[in-house]
Order: sequence, then structure tokens, then C-alpha cells
Amino acid sequence: MRSNLKLALLLAACSTLSACQPKTEDTPANAAPSEIVIGATIPLSGALAGFGSFQKWGYEHAVAQINAAGGLRIEGTVRKVRLVIRDDRSDANVAAANIDTLVSAEHAVALLGSCTPPLVIAASLAAERNATPIVSGCAPLMSFRAAKQWQWAWDLFFNEPELAEAPFKAWRDLDVASNHRIVILHDNGADGTVVGGQLWPAMAERYGYTVVANLEFPTDTTDFNASVQQAHRAGADILMVDAVTPQMVSIRKQLASAGYTPKVLVMEKGAEPTQFAEAVGPLADGVMVGGYWDASFSHAGAAELAAAYSAETQHTVSQHIADSYTAARVLLDAIGSAGSLDKLKLNTAIAATDSVYPVGPVKFAADHTAALSIAELQWQSGQTRLIWPLSPQSAAFVSPAAALATATAH
Repeated sequence: MRSNLKLALLLAACSTLSACQPKTEDTPANAAPSEIVIGATIPLSGALAGFGSFQKWGYEHAVAQINAAGGLRIEGTVRKVRLVIRDDRSDANVAAANIDTLVSAEHAVALLGSCTPPLVIAASLAAERNATPIVSGCAPLMSFRAAKQWQWAWDLFFNEPELAEAPFKAWRDLDVASNHRIVILHDNGADGTVVGGQLWPAMAERYGYTVVANLEFPTDTTDFNASVQQAHRAGADILMVDAVTPQMVSIRKQLASAGYTPKVLVMEKGAEPTQFAEAVGPLADGVMVGGYWDASFSHAGAAELAAAYSAETQHTVSQHIADSYTAARVLLDAIGSAGSLDKLKLNTAIAATDSVYPVGPVKFAADHTAALSIAELQWQSGQTRLIWPLSPQSAAFVSPAAALATATAH
């Protein structure tokens, strides 16, 4: 009886444990999974949700294209890709925790990053701890480089100094008239401190402008009336702002309430998503923002990417669909090139990337960064228009006052 009972218990256990199953040619011990799992952490809620919505579409569109073509060949077998997305709620701690979960619970073999330096760096550090490749497309390169000597993390985006210099080059080339006096407003986050606190003042001096006020504020500030009034009293024709979208919306509305309409208005970072323009309406017109992609660019697939987004969503195109889509394609192409789910082989394949994507040429340097070209965009009639460089310029520069007068007239 005891022997029979032991046998019955053993058979019951073996029926649920793969370790008890015989190893045959159909079920080898090291069998590859039936799908390729890619994980992503992005801000679908919180202050940066405006960026996350575009990242989500870009990542999903890239994966959908690969799967529509059959998938990726891994060790002789074509497999579909499954993308697992987790919301980091615009919180760096959540972004890092998401990476741990994606690797440990979802068994992701590679990862896609979030947006802005705090989130991208937090996720990248977690990926490093998990020895898992991660590709991001939404963190300025100088901040990314400064965080660590990376082994598993890769970033394709713009260089902060080039972004900071672009407005000054644009004003020069476009012959924009002003009194050459500038007021700078910036948050105390990673982007704001570098761009608004350091780079813009340096570029102003280089190009012959005078910064008459440089005002810093915490990233959770909502009332900017004192700063707006101080900027107004300074008598500057040019106002440059670096902040996230919710703050940028508040600042633009409070500028209007104060009756302050500068001749030139640069609103970096937070004015880029369409959520900004939707929130402020005609007040968006005339606002300049740094860019790195436009559907008019000649890069292969640029126009098609914009058309696909518009057709699927019926929304205004954002340049963030291009960097997120490209980050995903770089990762997926590397998996296909490696022909393996071995993480070290995947990482080596990412390092060898040297191709042109809709966002432009991508080739990683030894510091794991790939720099994108810089342009200047301006909101006009609810759309971002490429105003610099002059070729391929899609619209002429308009001052905020002129743009607002035109919008009011209609």
C-alpha cells in the first residue's frame, strides 16, 4: 500500500512538472519560447503623459509591422513579438520597478525606455542591474552620458548644447528682429537646470544677447504670476522657458493674463506635445520649440510614419512618434540580426547599428549614444511647422503677437 501510494503521488507530481517529462527532439531542455517578449516602461499618466501616448504608439507600431511580416527568425524559427507596456506614472522609482518586473515576471529579453532624463536614467540603471539591453529615444544625450558608463543601455536623441544653440541660429538665419534682451524661466529638474540654467545663458553671450533675468522654479510649481510679472517688467523681447507640459500650459495662460506677449517665445520640452496646443488653443501659435524630426524630412519612411499615425489616431502628429518608433525598430532589427535571444548577443547587435530610420541616421558611439539632427519648430494654426533650417523649411517665422492677431481675426 505504501509503495502504491508513493507511486501515485510521484505520478501526480510528474504530471505537472516539466522536469519529469522526457526530453525529446520536440521538447528539448533548452527550447526557445514561442514568442519574443519585449518590455517597455513609459509615462501614460502623470506630468509626462503627453509624451507617453506618442511613445506607446511608436513602440506598438514598430512591433505590429514586424509581426505583420511574420515575426523575427530566432535560431531557425520565426517567432512573433509580444510587447508588454507598463505605466511608470512619470515617476522614476516606478520606472525602475517596472524594469525589474518586466525582466523577472514577464521574462522580457530586451527593453524600451521612458522619456526625459530622470525616467530614462532610472529605467536604464535598473536594466543594467538586470543585465538586459534597453534602447531609449527620449533623453537628451548629455544627461544620459553623465549618469554612468553604460554597458546595457542605449539612447538616441539630441545633444543639449545643439538644442540650446538652435534658437539663436534660427533667429540669425531668419533675421528675427528684437532688442536682444532675454528672460529665461526654467524648472530645477535635470533638463531645466542644464538648458535654462547653463546652456541658454552661454549661447546668449556667444550670439550677442543679454540675459536680463534668469528665474528658476521647482518642478511642482503651479503659480508663476510673480515670475511672469518680473519677466514683463524686464523689458525683454525674448522669453525662453524650459518646463514640463502642465507647467508650460500654466505659464502660457498666465503670460496672456498679464498682457505679456514677447516678440519671440521659446517654450522648450513641455510645449512640444499636442496636449499643450490643445490646452492653450490659439495661445500656442507663435511658440517655438526645439525639434529633431518632421514629416517633411527626406529620411526613408518619415512621411509614411506620419501618415500612418494620422490615419490610425486622427490626431496631430508629434515628433515623438519618430524617436520612439526608431528606438523600437533599432531593438527589433538587432534581435533579427543576432538571430538569438541571448542578451549579450543582442547587446552586441545594438552596438553595431548603422542604418537610416524615419528619424534619421542612427549609429551609436562608444558612449552608447546616437545624436539626432536639430531643427526649430513653431506652432502655427494648431500644427507644428518646420521654420529652421531653411531647407527643408515648411513655414516662415511668425511672432506670437502676429500669430495671435491672425487667430483672433478668424
